[in-house]
Amino acid sequence: MEANEFGTERHALLFKPGTYSILFDVGFYTHVAGLGRNPDDVLINGGVNVPAYWMPHRNATCNFWRTLENFSINASPATNKTTTIAVSQAAPIRRMHVRSSGGLWLFQVDPDTGAGGWASGGFLADSVIDHVVLPGSQQQWLSRNNKYGRWANGVWNMVFVGDSSAPDRGSFPEVPYTVVERTPVIREKPYLYITDQDQYEVFVPSLEKNTQGPSWANGNATPGKSIPINDFYIARPTDSAASINAALGAGNHILFTPGVYKLDNTLQVAKGDTVIFGLGQPSLIPINGHPAISVADVDGVTIAGLIIDAGEVTSPTLIEVGPQNSFANHASNPTFLYDLTVRTAGRCKNDIGITINSRDVVGDQLWLWRADHGPGAAWELNPTKHGVVVNGDDVTIYGLFNEHHKEYQTLWTGNGGRLYFYQSEIPYDPPDQCSWMCGTTNGFASYKVADTVTSHEAWGLGIYSYFRDSPTKLENAIEVPEVSGIRLHHLTTVWLNGTPGSEISHIVNGLGGRVYANSPESAMRQTIKEFPYTQ
Repeated sequence: MEANEFGTERHALLFKPGTYSILFDVGFYTHVAGLGRNPDDVLINGGVNVPAYWMPHRNATCNFWRTLENFSINASPATNKTTTIAVSQAAPIRRMHVRSSGGLWLFQVDPDTGAGGWASGGFLADSVIDHVVLPGSQQQWLSRNNKYGRWANGVWNMVFVGDSSAPDRGSFPEVPYTVVERTPVIREKPYLYITDQDQYEVFVPSLEKNTQGPSWANGNATPGKSIPINDFYIARPTDSAASINAALGAGNHILFTPGVYKLDNTLQVAKGDTVIFGLGQPSLIPINGHPAISVADVDGVTIAGLIIDAGEVTSPTLIEVGPQNSFANHASNPTFLYDLTVRTAGRCKNDIGITINSRDVVGDQLWLWRADHGPGAAWELNPTKHGVVVNGDDVTIYGLFNEHHKEYQTLWTGNGGRLYFYQSEIPYDPPDQCSWMCGTTNGFASYKVADTVTSHEAWGLGIYSYFRDSPTKLENAIEVPEVSGIRLHHLTTVWLNGTPGSEISHIVNGLGGRVYANSPESAMRQTIKEFPYTQ
């Protein structure tokens, strides 16, 4: 699976409690998880690594679609006692205890040059790293509710939310750190485990507010409840939408086993507290132009660990959370979306990736991706409008990766929204400027907060350009209403590469310098510390 970027194989490697003397690498579409109640119940003595051997110069910018969670690692001398997880999007690390004395490296060194291979963003949550975390050449990262010996460096946009050992925030942008001391609302992702009676159950952590540090550290068990596996319908790729909907209608939770699921109808989640849970990076594909999953305006639904692929017939949205005009208050029991990839690859299409209409929804590591490479990826062949549209009030997202869509990447129309970490590459492939205009304005802002919104706050936003096919310009990376309830913290734009004459003209609402070349360095990156703008 090392180089199987667009393959159909899916794998889950699940370790029962115990100690294992093994050393292995994790490739595409592979989910590695411990089956203990706590991470230290499973110890890998040797190592679990994600290398970047398959790309030139140890480039990890396409190391996607893998998951590591709920076990501990003690790396062997064969790896210099270092754990290497060189990844970019859609490769979450959760509930891990990295004991390796060499620490955790988030990139890989090119042995030919001695330089760090590129890496372009990732997510670490609810974990303990005993020693150093070394991002190296890693460009951006979200660290949430972790504890580590030391965080070594940063490149463009490192965001820390609720870490018990966050680095000193320094002076942005010279030090590219954004530090939020506590996580305002979280329910950690559910996980599969084996009880002392050798029974499988799914543990659902409790809702917590204003947290700091991992949920299980210092000898404490993560608070929550267990659901017996008998309450789950175990889905297989041969299942139809009708059989899965029948199980949902009977009140079952759903556990998707590894594979690719072609759905001829929408999966309808009508019961509150339903858990939809994927093992082994399963893919769901709607084949008739409908959403893959639709959730009623109910409390406490969980959707976790899935790839949602667009089909050949245009879907208006691929995931819908709440019908239009949802209004119920779910603050005491929000719906949570974890570790979701919504992908529009070659010769497939949809209008919106995720539409959030319900209130109080929480997202935790979401990647909405219109493919910029691979078979059939082209301006007219895999069109999408928006990655995510947030219409509900009081929605919170930790780790929003949203890229290459043809209009606004993110469109936020609900009030009270909060975003912690944003990574967005705008489309590479407009064939000319005329093909990418918002009325008379050059291009579509990546992050758009609607003019009707009166309250919104966001931390650590990075928007990047690579206008590959034409000298295209984007007027504003971010557009928001200029009202007292809108606050933005630590904004960055970067010109990665592109056709001469291309640029991002402003960071937000006509403010901030343009980025238009990679030399000199000052032309490549521009920042604003706070908006409303202050010197």
